[in-house]
Amino acid sequence: MAEETKYCILIVDDEPANLDLLRGILHEKFKVKAAINGVQALKIALKDPAPDLILLDIVMPEMDGFSVLAHLRDDSRAENIPVIFISANADSEQKQKGIELGATGFLSKPINPQMLYSLIEEILNISI
Repeated sequence: MAEETKYCILIVDDEPANLDLLRGILHEKFKVKAAINGVQALKIALKDPAPDLILLDIVMPEMDGFSVLAHLRDDSRAENIPVIFISANADSEQKQKGIELGATGFLSKPINPQMLYSLIEEILNISI
């Protein structure tokens, strides 16, 4: 895939180490943008060109991942961007809430790179 046609993935996490880990996993195959909080994530997601996929932490200060997803789904510019929640402790209640809000998938921390790639391939309908 040529550089200019790479899919763009926005990663959102308040922990710099988690951003670095995800960036390290994804940077060779995707254009990666990062945000350290929900407000920053919304600014990036609502800009043109919008990311093709968002990897979103649930537990963040000020604006949690659920609030970010609700804002995205309420905005026509971002309502169709697939969102994968990433959480250290996503229980069935959190997963249900995420599905109701429109999450596309869930991954548990620590991230398994192969599972991440498989989910991205499925959601974006691509082969990595």
